[in-house]
Amino acid sequence: MKQKSPQKSTLISKAILVDSDFQFTENIIQRYEKTLRETDVRRVSYAIMLLFAGSILVSAATTAQPQTVEEFYAKTSLRMIIGNPPGGDYDLGGRVMARHLERHVPGRPAIIVQNMPGASGLTAANHLYSVAPRDGSVIGSFSRNLPGLAALNPSKIKIDFAKFNWIGASSLPSRVCVSWGSSKIQKAEDLFSRELIVGSAGAGSVPSLVPTALNSVLNTKFRIVEGYKGTNEIFIAMERGEVDGLCTVLSFFQTVHPQTLLQKKVNVLFNVEETKIDIPGVPSIFDFAKTSEQKHLLQFVFSSAEFGRPFVAPPGAPGDRVAALQEAFKNMLADESLLAEAEKLKLDMTYRSPESLRALVTELSSTPEETREKVNKLLQSQ
Repeated sequence: MKQKSPQKSTLISKAILVDSDFQFTENIIQRYEKTLRETDVRRVSYAIMLLFAGSILVSAATTAQPQTVEEFYAKTSLRMIIGNPPGGDYDLGGRVMARHLERHVPGRPAIIVQNMPGASGLTAANHLYSVAPRDGSVIGSFSRNLPGLAALNPSKIKIDFAKFNWIGASSLPSRVCVSWGSSKIQKAEDLFSRELIVGSAGAGSVPSLVPTALNSVLNTKFRIVEGYKGTNEIFIAMERGEVDGLCTVLSFFQTVHPQTLLQKKVNVLFNVEETKIDIPGVPSIFDFAKTSEQKHLLQFVFSSAEFGRPFVAPPGAPGDRVAALQEAFKNMLADESLLAEAEKLKLDMTYRSPESLRALVTELSSTPEETREKVNKLLQSQ
């Protein structure tokens, strides 16, 4: 048997080893290249994922950024709630302001007026306090008498008026009591000897508050008929002879029914502020206060005139939007076009600042208990 040459065998083995090493090395290189490719894919995929996640975060961060006041009102209408029925001073004054306020609010939102009468404005006040959106999209007005009544009877009116965002107020109203021209009551002095039947729009309204207070403090002889929805409805009842008189703001006769004054269809008996109104021969009711206590009680009860036509935003509304509305309200009441329209309608548009309204609320809430008891006693029939 022929044996292989050791030398040749060695060479073959070495060749096999070399070839094996080559294959092994090539396999390693191929695997390394595959690993690199896979690693690159992973890296690219990871990078894409990072970019995608980053874009989401950036988008979310952009979305989460708060809107500017202008951006908010550019796409959000502003609802103006009026806590009185159509036709009265609050309604007329509010609608005139609504026509001009838009120009002064950043973003120029559409102003939508909504009447929400009921319980002498308390329905609207409760809505603004507890129900209305707190995003700056709603403002509203209610009876100027409510803050004082709440200070006297917090158990009956469960609203903390200090928590409202006060926007401002318009007017310093003069309130008067009138009798129909054919009534036996022709002047204020007659009220101490003859009965005058007047209509009322509910406890806390001027038509109810004024005669009730005067009956208690000065012993006048008003007889109050409740159940009317608002001042305009009482006026119609007076025309029909259902009632003989009405207590309300003077501007109601100057703006809504100006002919009644010009044609002397009504007798203006007195105004309830200490300063007399500009109608010859009409006294202030304070002329009939005989004691300092009577005068002091009347001052407290009738201090609500300082609230004018008050406007508020709900508690918790964003501060920047509230500030914008306060500034817009102030600028609106200095707007020449508004003042020209108000002059034609004989509407008082005297500006009242948010600070002055908050101060009034604070003053009312700090009224001594003794005074509260006396006022509550004289208003106990409310």
